[in-house]
Amino acid sequence: MMDRYSRQTLFAPIGAAGQKSIGAKHVLLIGAGALGTGNAEALVRAGVGKITIIDRDYVEWSNLQRQQLYCEKDAREKVPKAVAAKERLQLINSEVEINAHIADVTADMLDALVKKEGFDLLLDATDNFDIRMIMNDISQKHGVPWIYGACVGSYGISFTIFPGESPCLQCLLKTVPLGGATCDTVGIIAPAVGMVVAHQVAEALKILSGNGRDCNRKLVSFDLWKGQYVSLNVEKLKDPECLSCGENQTYPHLSFENQTKTAVLCGRDSVQIRPAETMPEGRNLGVLKELLITQGISVESNPYLMSFHVEGHRLVAFQDGRVLVHGTKDIARAKTLFHRYLG
Repeated sequence: MMDRYSRQTLFAPIGAAGQKSIGAKHVLLIGAGALGTGNAEALVRAGVGKITIIDRDYVEWSNLQRQQLYCEKDAREKVPKAVAAKERLQLINSEVEINAHIADVTADMLDALVKKEGFDLLLDATDNFDIRMIMNDISQKHGVPWIYGACVGSYGISFTIFPGESPCLQCLLKTVPLGGATCDTVGIIAPAVGMVVAHQVAEALKILSGNGRDCNRKLVSFDLWKGQYVSLNVEKLKDPECLSCGENQTYPHLSFENQTKTAVLCGRDSVQIRPAETMPEGRNLGVLKELLITQGISVESNPYLMSFHVEGHRLVAFQDGRVLVHGTKDIARAKTLFHRYLG
């Protein structure tokens, strides 16, 4: 087993000391989709000591084209991504401690988790800017570096943020266009995912091995199809009046009113409904399943979720109380279906 990381330790900037440092670090990865699976696999193979993965979704057939940890069995059985990722990662490297959470990230949850675990790095692999802004404020509040990453079509972007040094995501949003099209509206090719993962993992290895001084302080973006690559110096965009990272920080994205309870999922013909209150013991899916069956509704289930079709829509209920309503972007319609069958 000692030879496992030999090629990595031969790389002079890491060496034996850097490898030991990597093995003592704990990384939080939010999102287990395309970027998440790529980042997770690379870090687990690199020997990171501990990785915690949070993802709210389950594996679907359209994921298999680019989300490298999953297989057809996962899609058939609608296995939650966090669970499927953990199972595959443990087969890759049994030395790494892997924690998996099937959950929708909230400010309170993330704040409590960061306080408890003392992460060394936060990695962005989500497709949701609300969650990214929560990550951004948590990073600033607790002084933990994080690496932003996103991709769509053949385009990708990445930026490493050091609290107190770099401009934060809130600073950049005022000037740099970071949002727009999504994978579900314009598609995505796997090489674009791989390029963003390469940038994120390279930066992560620098930080985890004690070489954070070598991190790229520029925002990088590219379009693989067009053969374009841009590296922007954004240091001057750091705003002393920014409420997230400035002189008078209030962390606006951690406030209760900014935590969405019901939302259309990024680029998808789906609405997520989150319970108004947390459900510590979870929802009893077995009881709900029996109630639906008595109404003549066919229900598919696994230990983590259940799904069924009604009125031209597919509803997926999770143990934590969340429900995905597929086939609509109409929040009012989604709420009606939720209350009619699961409320």
